[in-house]
Amino acid sequence: MNLLIIEDSEPLRRSLVVGLNHLGFTTDDTGDGSLGLSMALNNAYDLIILDLMLPSVSGMEILHALRKQKNPARVLILSAKNETVDRVDGLMKGADDYLTKPFSFDELHARVLAVMRRGNVEQADPCLRLGEFCLNRVEKTFSYQAHSIDLTPNEFKILQCLFSSPNRVVNVEQISEAVVGHFDHLSKNTIEAHISSIRRKVRVLSGNLPVKNKRGFGYVAQL
Repeated sequence: MNLLIIEDSEPLRRSLVVGLNHLGFTTDDTGDGSLGLSMALNNAYDLIILDLMLPSVSGMEILHALRKQKNPARVLILSAKNETVDRVDGLMKGADDYLTKPFSFDELHARVLAVMRRGNVEQADPCLRLGEFCLNRVEKTFSYQAHSIDLTPNEFKILQCLFSSPNRVVNVEQISEAVVGHFDHLSKNTIEAHISSIRRKVRVLSGNLPVKNKRGFGYVAQL
């Protein structure tokens, strides 16, 4: 399930990315309306979580452009505008659901699932694939050329964080947050130790883990 989050509050956007990635969704995100519109029109997303008050292009303009071009992506509006007239306007102009801020993440998750069912959206492949590697987010397994590789829970979460954003540099802070959340921290050395452990396990099968260290920036999963 590919999601696009267009939300100009960086803390909220980052929280949504982390939470949804943990649930097995693949996410792209931006806080800019113009960039969000371009991403929405030029990529295939199953669902777009859309704020209304955005810089450069408003959420309602994005919604109008999507529906004008008959873009099939479902749209869940996420907005502080909580008057009945605002909710009705959003739904009448093509949104599939409307959730007002503040909200609970559990409710957001439930509404995402409800929109998926309502729209008969097919479940995404549970595997994050990179070359001959498969990270199964449902069964919590990792394999290379169909050979299973045992990972610790933290090793699995690190790979899920990296495989969810292929060809993008993910910094240490983002990896730490994906593994232990906001209230704890994994050091750079600890993350490197986990990745080194995964590399050794892959080499036993004569494989090469497709994760590169971009010194000073973070890590990137790529072939």
